[in-house]
Amino acid sequence: MQKQEKPKVWYSLYGRLLSESVLERAYVKVKSANGAPGIDGESIKDFGDALQENLGVLVGELRKKGYRPKPVKRVEIPKLNGGVRKLGIPAVRNRIVQQAELDILTPIYDPEFHPSSYGYRPGRSCHDAIRKAELSMTLGIPRFLVLPPSLGISTLRTG
Repeated sequence: MQKQEKPKVWYSLYGRLLSESVLERAYVKVKSANGAPGIDGESIKDFGDALQENLGVLVGELRKKGYRPKPVKRVEIPKLNGGVRKLGIPAVRNRIVQQAELDILTPIYDPEFHPSSYGYRPGRSCHDAIRKAELSMTLGIPRFLVLPPSLGISTLRTG
């Protein structure tokens, strides 16, 4: 009989967020994405020019549970077919907190995901998902595939 593993228990995940070093590592990742300013107009460079002060403010707000994300800036990007793609751009400070949360939670939850789950996972992309689906269809493995309506495919023949 196989011995069952005890489930891991995580304590004070919010406490892990209350660290300038955690937020600074998140800032480095946000900076590397080179994103546009959010609704407040603050660029990544602007935030970085007073990095320690800004991180200190964020930690203080988080510690006092007074942090409130700023509204997301909404923009529409024209598509080649004449439509538009709606995009939301969070403020830099929001992206830093979100990235820090992701850095804390990913090692905990990612191992629990199904191996064929590709959405928003580190080291995986939509291209990987497409390759896996093509391989499965070639091998005759799937019974059905769930495809987003945006692909414009109403019927998919698998064999």
